[in-house]
Amino acid sequence: MRNGWWRARTAGVVLAATLLWAVAPARGEEIRVLTSGAFAAALVELGPQFQQTTTIDVVVAEDGTLGNGPDTIPSRLARGEPVDVLIMSASALDDLVRAGKVDPGSRVELGKSGIGLAVRAGTPHPDIGTVDALRQTLLQAKSIAFSSSISGVYLSTELFQKLGIADQVLPKSKRIEVGRVGAAVARGEAEIGFQQKSELVTVPGIEYVGPLPEPVQRTTVFAAGIVQDAKNAAGAKRPIEFLAGPSARPAILRSGLDPVR
Repeated sequence: MRNGWWRARTAGVVLAATLLWAVAPARGEEIRVLTSGAFAAALVELGPQFQQTTTIDVVVAEDGTLGNGPDTIPSRLARGEPVDVLIMSASALDDLVRAGKVDPGSRVELGKSGIGLAVRAGTPHPDIGTVDALRQTLLQAKSIAFSSSISGVYLSTELFQKLGIADQVLPKSKRIEVGRVGAAVARGEAEIGFQQKSELVTVPGIEYVGPLPEPVQRTTVFAAGIVQDAKNAAGAKRPIEFLAGPSARPAILRSGLDPVR
């Protein structure tokens, strides 16, 4: 197996740390991918499979988030970080298309994920099977964690208000600005945590309880696109085509994402 795709340096826990641009001898073309955490587990599994078919080196940075912080995807693009391919929520990618940052013809949807709940391993699983049960679980929880990205924005600005419990729940909630919500739950920083399923199921030290009930679920589609100033736009199409193809489907499913096609 070639040594090249999804070169990763982790802090002891796979996918809990950021996958960083690596320095290694180039074997051929190099494509740089910046991905949100929701698609990272699928990328790690699919990397060797793709690498067997090409001489392209694809180097991945994971945990590009949204929002206004210095490590968000828009901020990293604005300061000129070299990126060829973005993988992120389709709505956020569309914003970058409208801003002229991403080639609209390159946009491809890859997978989708709903929001789920996790608890620390070995602790009781609360009931979130119905909207009323979810409301009671949120009211009874001593502490709650959610992402600073798209799922957390939905919880903190829409869901809690819709349930009529924002005043009771927000004061005991913690927005996780860096890293995974599941990692914070595993460390005991929150009793329960919410994030996209694909960002929870791969985190050690926690147990995935299940998805939000359908009436209040928010499903996010994740898509890939090529940035307008990519150094190798033609080569950047190759990994996107692979990830959108049928051979990638099993790994996408195992990562907690549902294929969109």
